[in-house]
Amino acid sequence: MKNGHVISKDNKKKVKPRVLSLFSGCGGMDLGFAQEGFEVVWANDFEHWACETYKKNFGEHIVEGDIADIDFSNTPDCDVITGGFPCQDFSMIWKRGGIETDRGNLYRHFVRAVATKLPKVFVAENVKGILTANKGKAIKQIVKDFQKIDGAGYRIYINLFNFAEYGVPQLRQRVVIVGIRNDIPFEFIKPISTHHEGNYPTTGDALRGVENVLHNNEHMNIHERTKKIISLIPPGGNFKDIPKDSPYYVKGMISHVYRRIHPDKPSTTIIAGGGGGTWGYHHIEPRPLTNRERARLFGYPDDFIFEGNISQVRRQIGNSVPPPGARAVAKELRKLFTDNFKSVDLKKMKPLSGDVLNYVSFDESMQLTII
Repeated sequence: MKNGHVISKDNKKKVKPRVLSLFSGCGGMDLGFAQEGFEVVWANDFEHWACETYKKNFGEHIVEGDIADIDFSNTPDCDVITGGFPCQDFSMIWKRGGIETDRGNLYRHFVRAVATKLPKVFVAENVKGILTANKGKAIKQIVKDFQKIDGAGYRIYINLFNFAEYGVPQLRQRVVIVGIRNDIPFEFIKPISTHHEGNYPTTGDALRGVENVLHNNEHMNIHERTKKIISLIPPGGNFKDIPKDSPYYVKGMISHVYRRIHPDKPSTTIIAGGGGGTWGYHHIEPRPLTNRERARLFGYPDDFIFEGNISQVRRQIGNSVPPPGARAVAKELRKLFTDNFKSVDLKKMKPLSGDVLNYVSFDESMQLTII
């Protein structure tokens, strides 16, 4: 790895499970897996500047291009396939189209990759809204597609993670879908959280000394009116804190509008896009967060360098998986590849498990034990 921040010397000496990374973005998921001793041997993304960032930090094994054009039979052998297929149409913030849209259907190329390579494990990440998109039809179809892959089939574990519970200084809820090939007697267990509401990492701790970091730390130029608007909002507040009779009062549709971080709390969810007022704002200075500050709130190390302009880097960070969250999942899966687990009777294992059962009712056939 180019910047030396990914894999420890100890991990380099171990046999590394091989990973194919899809919808890789700038590499947040890949960084977490690499830190646990996995080797990403091939990656793919469509966004040019995300690929440039990936190359800067990981190497030249990422292929820039449309996943629909990839022939997975020509990709390297692998043990694991990972990816955060595009989530915009499953998001709870904007109006959802879900599985019926083109972007919503991009996950089918993830299924195609798994069906071609038949890895031992796959890991997919998405927004919480995927659980209820299209009144639950989207997640049901996704489960069915993976369960019915010809020649193998996968047991599916779907859990809702709050990454703040795994050391990320951000309240970021995301769904993680883990598939274990049906012939493997390994039961994936959701990692035990390392933090809770009383000891979440705070933005104040996360941003300590960040002003000394050289890369991706540019300040945006903003209007004086915007500075005044931000100055009227207390730490942790948003546009709702501006008096309605103020000449600086603004209307907002979502809580992200002019949201300032609070130094004694984790950040609320950092988003990838949006117009004026959605950039996330500093708690002391009346300005948007820098991209390095955003990266800190995702758990990226300071020597992880992003390529592109301010808006392009913001999008890369906001669309990424926080590396510490990915690492928690990778650490649990590492047990499979070190034989550090108790083998489970395949006949007693359920095809579908996890938090998803608290949100969606599935047909009994999707939940019966494998016989």
